[in-house]
Amino acid sequence: MPSGEPPEGGGPEGRLRATDLARTAGISVQQVRNYVDQEVLPPVQRAANGYRVFTGEHAEALVAARLLAEGHGWSRTREIMRAVHRGEVESALASLDQSHAELDRERAEIDKVLGAFETVVSTSAEVGPVPRRGLRIGEVARAVGVRTSSLRVWEERGLLRPGREKGTAYRVYDESELHKARIVALLRRGLYPFPIIQAVLDELRTTGSPERVRAELAKREQELHRRSMRRLRGSAALYAYLERVAPGVTRPSPR
Repeated sequence: MPSGEPPEGGGPEGRLRATDLARTAGISVQQVRNYVDQEVLPPVQRAANGYRVFTGEHAEALVAARLLAEGHGWSRTREIMRAVHRGEVESALASLDQSHAELDRERAEIDKVLGAFETVVSTSAEVGPVPRRGLRIGEVARAVGVRTSSLRVWEERGLLRPGREKGTAYRVYDESELHKARIVALLRRGLYPFPIIQAVLDELRTTGSPERVRAELAKREQELHRRSMRRLRGSAALYAYLERVAPGVTRPSPR
């Protein structure tokens, strides 16, 4: 029963079968067909007998797509390759730029979190004794130097998690929540946005110690570096592919 591909032995010189592409990339023939349908690969011509005819261009597109996916993910890779094969190279490059910009924003956020954390560590003050019953919102506001309305806003944003007093349901803050309220107040005075403050508190809740927070942030920076290198490799693969299919784009005319 015909499989939709040329029989063993292939076709004329320069022609490839889907099985050849699949074997080279270590994927299934069905994935090759899916890539064609998704325009990750360029359009496929068919021979007179109806078999798909693949070429070296398809092989190069497959290499570029898989390297792109390692660095930029399959969703963006499909977007980029589809634009290239539709002749919309500027759209492909814009999508690529957005991907690199996302890493830049992540790196900037890590720097901000680390800076905020160092601010907290370098200026942290001992929290005074807290009664067993805890502190009510007005007492915490006076201790921290903010309005009670600010504490409510911070609670709504998930930065603080006070308990509730039995019977009255008044908010009560234990020593840990008082400490977090001080941290939030300190960082808000430093004009840090809420997402950065949330990230600092999450790190402190997760790791507990300043040393582990620093180690975790350093680990994230290292992973970001590895991701950046994978994206650079993927972008280089796309450039090589564009040199084949759209050389005029990679060699802009001199002014």
